[in-house]
Amino acid sequence: MSKPKHFVGLDIGGSTIKSVIIDPTGKQVGGIVEVKSLVKNGFEATFGQLDIAISELCENAGITVEDIGGIGLDVPAPSSNGVIWGRANLGQDWVGTDICTKLRERTGIPVTMTNDCNAAAVGEYAIRNKHLGGLLLVAPGTGLGGGFVLPGGHLYEGANGLALEVGHISVPFREDDGSLPNCTCGLTGCMEAWVSLVALRRRLRIELGKPEWEFHDLNSAAGTIEEKAFQLRTLAENGDALAISLFKQQGHILGYGIADLVRVFDPGLIVLGGGLAEAKFRDQFLDWVKEGFNDRAWSVYRHSPIEPEKSTTDFEWAEGGDAAASIGMAYTARELFA
Repeated sequence: MSKPKHFVGLDIGGSTIKSVIIDPTGKQVGGIVEVKSLVKNGFEATFGQLDIAISELCENAGITVEDIGGIGLDVPAPSSNGVIWGRANLGQDWVGTDICTKLRERTGIPVTMTNDCNAAAVGEYAIRNKHLGGLLLVAPGTGLGGGFVLPGGHLYEGANGLALEVGHISVPFREDDGSLPNCTCGLTGCMEAWVSLVALRRRLRIELGKPEWEFHDLNSAAGTIEEKAFQLRTLAENGDALAISLFKQQGHILGYGIADLVRVFDPGLIVLGGGLAEAKFRDQFLDWVKEGFNDRAWSVYRHSPIEPEKSTTDFEWAEGGDAAASIGMAYTARELFA
C-alpha cells in the first residue's frame, strides 16, 4: 500500500515565491518558505528557485520529494490550462509557455496552475473550514483582483481561465471635469481606476491641487506622488482628513461595484483582501464599503425577505495574509491529485 502524499502550494510573485506544504489530512506542516522569484530572468530561473523552496519544504516536513503527490502553482498573470496568456510582471519567455507541463517534466510531480487572486480565494475558503457556501474575494492592491469559489470549494475560472477580472467592470463615477478615468487595461471607467494604489496616486495628485489642501503636509513634503501615496495609510490611521476622504471614496465605490457582482453571483460571503486587511482603520473602511453596497444592492441581497433578521450577504476581512495564495494552491493540488 502506497504511502499517503503531501501537497505543495507555490505562490509566485514579482519578487518572491511564498510556499507551503500540507500533509495528507490537509494540515499545514511548518511555516511559509520564501525565496526570490527571479521571474524577470525567465521561467527556467524561477524553476531553479522552486527547486530550492520545495527542498526546504520537504526538509521541514521530514519527507522526500518522492512523497509529494501534487504541486499547486499560481502566477501574477492570466493563464489557461497551464499556459501563460499575458506577460504582466513576468519575463517575456513565460508568455505562451505551458508552465504546468514543463514543471511536471522537471519534477515528475503532477502540477496545476491558476492566477494569484484565484489562489487567494481558494486559500480563504480553505481557512474557513466550516464555511460551505460560496465565497467572492475582492482584493484591492496595486490593481484590483478577485476570485470566486463555488459552494463545496470549487474554484470558478471561466471557460478560458479568465473569469473574475472584477477590477474591470464599469462603474458610473466621473472625475471633477466629468471625464471617465483611464484604466491601466486601456479602457475608461473601470472600478480599478477608482479602487487601487494606482487610483490612489491619481486622486492624491488631483486633491493636492485643490485650494482646500494647499497647506496639507504632503504638498510641502519632498518626494514623488508615488512616495506620498504610500504615506496615506499611516495618515488615515492617524485621522488625517485628506487620507480619510480618499479611502472613503475608494471604499464606497468598491461597495457599489460589489453590489453588481453580488447581483450576478450571489456568493453569500464577500472577503476583502489586499493590504487594507491589516490597516488600523479597516473597520471604518468596511463600513464605507457596506454603505456603497447598500446604495446599489437590492434589498434581497442585504436581508432575507422571509427572515428579515438574516443577512443574505456577509462581509469579512481576509484571514490568510501572505500565505493565502500558497495555501489555496496546496489545497487545490490535494483536491485534484489525492
